[in-house]
Amino acid sequence: MAKNILIADDEVEIVELVELYLEKEDYNIIKCFNGIDAWNIMCEKNIDLAIFDIMMPGIDGYQLIKKAREKLNIPIILISAKSDFSDKILGLGLGADDYVTKPFNPLELIARVQAQLRRYYLLKGDSNNGLKAERIVYGDIELDEGSCEAFKGGKLLELTSTEYKILSLFIKNIDKVFTKKQIFETVWEEVYYGDDNTIMVHISNLRDKIEDNPKKPEYLKTVRGLGYKFTGKSKVD
Repeated sequence: MAKNILIADDEVEIVELVELYLEKEDYNIIKCFNGIDAWNIMCEKNIDLAIFDIMMPGIDGYQLIKKAREKLNIPIILISAKSDFSDKILGLGLGADDYVTKPFNPLELIARVQAQLRRYYLLKGDSNNGLKAERIVYGDIELDEGSCEAFKGGKLLELTSTEYKILSLFIKNIDKVFTKKQIFETVWEEVYYGDDNTIMVHISNLRDKIEDNPKKPEYLKTVRGLGYKFTGKSKVD
């Protein structure tokens, strides 16, 4: 069944261009041109992935991400003419899975869409393949591979699909040091071109959610000059 992709941008030409390329890949496109309509569509329809502009009338892209993350865990890609590092940090920090700067190559955007969907449905679908799903318990953190959910102290962690996959990578490889390149190419399934900022933002967001004190992490630690690792003991049920 074709995946439903929502495109929300007040630039009609951008929406139609992206629609053209995505339809060639057999995606079902739902389009709108302001944040209010985008939010209503997400509440009413089954959306598999959303592409938002930041500067939109009604509700801007930042507000839209915040509202979406209260309801949905689908992949979200931001597209924007805002190219400052602070804008990217803000978008990723609010829960976007990727950030693409205008002007962009449509083929690059399509590749990012495909990577996000592949990762999301690998987590959500392939775990339900008739095999017994594992629960990995690590300290007071629990990873449920059947539901693709994570818990701390029995409380559900509100993770994006990207954060979940980063956590899954680490929790299955206790004490192994991963470089930024290894993390990116495993989680994003793309060639790494030195995009350290994206990794750092997602690691920071994950720490905010799993650590009692993110400034003094107990679990997800930085290995100076090398990368990151999880420390401690895990148990698989």
